[in-house]
Amino acid sequence: MNPRIDYYFTCISPFTYLGHRVFLETAGQAGAEVNFKPVKLAKVFANSGAKPVPERPVCRQEYRLLEIERWAKKRGLAVNLKPAHFPTDPGLADRCVIALQQAGRHPGEFVQRVLAACWAEEKDIADEAVIRDILNTLELDADGVIEAAQSTDIADLYDRNSDEAVDQGVLGAPAYVLNGEQFWGQDRIELLAETLEAKPGE
Repeated sequence: MNPRIDYYFTCISPFTYLGHRVFLETAGQAGAEVNFKPVKLAKVFANSGAKPVPERPVCRQEYRLLEIERWAKKRGLAVNLKPAHFPTDPGLADRCVIALQQAGRHPGEFVQRVLAACWAEEKDIADEAVIRDILNTLELDADGVIEAAQSTDIADLYDRNSDEAVDQGVLGAPAYVLNGEQFWGQDRIELLAETLEAKPGE
């Protein structure tokens, strides 16, 4: 039976951006199924004790930018440390991810494009036109996906994902949960890979 990874994230998270493609490659190499679970990060933070960026001490804010810069270089990704549209509301983008998965479509590339739109392309991912353009570029049914994303059913799933993240003790975004074991942060992908590679009983 192939392993299953619950992927807790939000489309506005810089560290999700930095690790997204490497994570999907890692999961693919292990034959793991990825369950995309976008969350409302404020709810996760309220449970884990983390603070929104503006409320953190200056030294932590400065170190966060340094880490983003370092990891972007390591991952070979373009990044703007202070995007024009951050913070912004990732709700529509997150719900589109859920809608795509519910429709049986793999949302991985959509997530990558949305993350890059914010962190490398100076686009506002709260703008429906930006999301629509990404969906069209990927030859997805933009009207259908956005309509589904705005439905009560998808909104309920978004809330449920957030509640499940709290129940799982998720600390922030991204978090990868494999067999109940959490790997928090894109800098833990290598540890996740080693766990996926380990034989039962090791």
